[in-house]
Amino acid sequence: MKILMVCLGNICRSPLAEGIMKTKLPDNYAVDSAGTISMHEGEHPDKRAIKTAANHNIDISKQRSRPITAADFENFDKIYCMDVDVLADVVSKTKNGEQRQKVSLFLEVLGDHENEEVPDPYWGDMKDFENVFQLLDKGCDKIAEHLFLKS
Repeated sequence: MKILMVCLGNICRSPLAEGIMKTKLPDNYAVDSAGTISMHEGEHPDKRAIKTAANHNIDISKQRSRPITAADFENFDKIYCMDVDVLADVVSKTKNGEQRQKVSLFLEVLGDHENEEVPDPYWGDMKDFENVFQLLDKGCDKIAEHLFLKS
């Protein structure tokens, strides 16, 4: 099983989601993250994201931002998008229905948050990053639970 987390720049939300998800799944699951823009390509996650993850004993400091690629739609089984704009952008890059089936809004896993988005903490402060971490943690718990129920 291969899971891809996607946000805009791949420096705040999706690196946090990748780091959190990796702590909840066995090693035979692959988790990665990407962005819909290449503006931060090659950069490490935002320092505040790194610090927030570290506060929860998760190291995301070695991750590097990268844009989503056509190959990602072939290589990943599930692609989770952090907000509706990212979702629309990712869906527009799919080539067929099979690829579109892999793409969903991250918070849909929580059921009662069907169209809710993971807020982008980039323009916020450490409290905003912590709030995003908690939301992602809840969602990752649900994804892991769902994966284990299916296997």
